[in-house]
Formats: sequence, C-alpha cells, structure tokens
Amino acid sequence: MTTALITGANKGIGFETARQLAARDITVLMAARDKDLGQAAVETLKAEGAQAHFVHLDVTDADSIARAAEWIDSEFGSLDILINNAGITGALDFDGKPSSTTVATLRQVYETNVFGVVAVTNALLPLLRRAEAARIVNVSSEVGSLELMMNPEGPMWQMAAISYPSSKTALNMVTAMYAKEFWGTPIKVNAANPGYCATDLNHHTGFRTPAQGAEPSVYLATLPEDGPSGQLWGYEWDEQGGYGRLPW
Repeated sequence: MTTALITGANKGIGFETARQLAARDITVLMAARDKDLGQAAVETLKAEGAQAHFVHLDVTDADSIARAAEWIDSEFGSLDILINNAGITGALDFDGKPSSTTVATLRQVYETNVFGVVAVTNALLPLLRRAEAARIVNVSSEVGSLELMMNPEGPMWQMAAISYPSSKTALNMVTAMYAKEFWGTPIKVNAANPGYCATDLNHHTGFRTPAQGAEPSVYLATLPEDGPSGQLWGYEWDEQGGYGRLPW
C-alpha cells in the first residue's frame, strides 16, 4: 500500500491532488486545519471509491504536527509521499508594494509557506525514511523564480508585492537544500509549479483549473527511480503552455 499525505487537502489544488493520487490506488491522508471541512472532503472522495483518511493538521502548530505524525505512525508505520500544499497569500498592506509591507504580514505568510513546510517535513522524515523510495513535493510558484520575476517581457513583471513571492523563493531554496541532503538516496525532493489556477488563494481569478494545478504535484509525487530531484517543475506560462523545468 502506498500512502500520501497532502496538507491543505480540503479544497482547491490540494483536494484535486488527493483525488488524482487516489485514482492511482494511493491511500490519501487529507490534512486540513478545519475538521468539518476536512472530513467532508474525505467523504467526497470516499464516495468516489477512494481510500481516504482525514488528518487534523495545522502546519503552524507544533503540537498539531506532532499528533499527526504519531497518528500516521500508529496507523501506517511509514509514509511514501509528502505533499506540502498548504499555503497562504497574506494580506496586502496598503498598496501592496514592498515599501508598504509590514513585518507582521511577512511573518504570517512565512509561518505557513516556509516554516510550516520545514516543521511538517522534519516531523515526518522518520516515516518517509521507512518507505522504499519516498517523494517530497513542495508546492511552490513561478512567482518565486527570480529569473522569471525579473523578466520585463514576462507575465510576472507587473507583480511587486513581496510577501507571497519571496516566501516561494525561500521555499525553493528549502526544496533545494532537502534535495541535497538526500542526494544519492531513494528520497526525491522537488518543487511543483501549479500555474495560475482559479482557487480561493486568488479569489478564483486564475485561468487554470485546480485539477490542472494538481498535475505537477502528482507527477513529482509518482516519479520513477530515475526521476529528477532538486527541481522546480510544472506549468510554463508561455505561448505553448506546457510542462517542464522552470528556473529557480
């Protein structure tokens, strides 16, 4: 039995990631902060025939993370896939420009998008190490790419807010460092770029669906033995609109 934990799995890209993994006969552990919403999401997938379980998990709460790790250990003994999907954009201070951004907003975004990923990953590493060939996927974004953000002719040039983009830049480095730690082992660590998807995160303004946004995470979560590690991979926002490796 292959098991996968997805944080923020009660809606949007996280939910569709769980759905697509379940369609591959993977047992999905759907983590969410809200118990009612999380359990409802599980019941939806169960009605579709999925092997799904709810895990109460707040990535900003150390006790919550520890309890989740203990439950997974007691129920399954190991973990094959970890998808750090939970993320927030944070509030836009005043006009949203760097010069208007408050440290409080930065801290709030980093608590979930960066510190929470490290906390969850470290807590679950003992379980991931017990798997035959674990996969860790951190859901990032093209807005975290310095090269793409600094291209005057690219779609990201107009963006000036720093909280969310810089948190994804930090997450990319976190991904690279974990990949280096496990280089040469069966554990592969990559960052996924879903693309601009219509979710609650952006008030449903994206042009891609949550199901499409889940595809990069599912691909990286199910990489074969000769698959890559230490990459930002996913949707490429260009005329072709395909998938591939993106610049850090």
